[in-house]
Amino acid sequence: MRSNNRKAGEMRPVSIERGLQYQADGSVLIKMGNTHVICGVSVEESVPPFLKGSGQGWITAEYGILPCATDSRYRRETKGASGRTMEIQRLIGRSLRMMVDLETIGERTLRVDCDVLNADGGTRTASITGGAIALADALKKVVAEGRLESLPRITPIAAISVGIRGGEALLDLDYSEDSTAETDANFVMSGDGRWIEIQATAEAEPYSDEAYLAMMTLARKGCGELFRLWDK
Repeated sequence: MRSNNRKAGEMRPVSIERGLQYQADGSVLIKMGNTHVICGVSVEESVPPFLKGSGQGWITAEYGILPCATDSRYRRETKGASGRTMEIQRLIGRSLRMMVDLETIGERTLRVDCDVLNADGGTRTASITGGAIALADALKKVVAEGRLESLPRITPIAAISVGIRGGEALLDLDYSEDSTAETDANFVMSGDGRWIEIQATAEAEPYSDEAYLAMMTLARKGCGELFRLWDK
């Protein structure tokens, strides 16, 4: 039996709290079981040099784990982001840029900071889901303040982890499951049911087509449940 007596296709308890960082343009605290991530959005009225004069905006992300988020103190990355952190930041940024047509937000940068308060598996997928909601809230604020003429079309996105453990596909892995899984996967989905990114890695032995399809089916179910957070 899984922790908290969860079934294979059952997610951990999920909740969000909006507006926790009142000085941010948008912020969300997302909790998925014992994984807690705060996502804050800052809107900057400028773009990176490669976009100046293009009329196009930019969305980027930064990710970090706070020292006491893990069972042993996580060392601050004061000398630059590690390879793992960079990979996660790029995943978050790529995913969030799928939410809007960047030409509709003008030459401004939306910077999404995802800080892990408590880490118990699935921190990158929680960051994407929480960051997406915070980003949408930030765009609404920019319009309300008259900095942007109209709200661009926003495509909701959500992300979830899935894995194979003991030969069974499991949804929303916690750390104990993730660290012992034969296969570990992350799925990012758009609100209309299309896939944005899929990362699936064999940790113990190669996985079959059947196992992959089982993981995809669970991921679709999980993302469908996460999209309900957008209405809260």
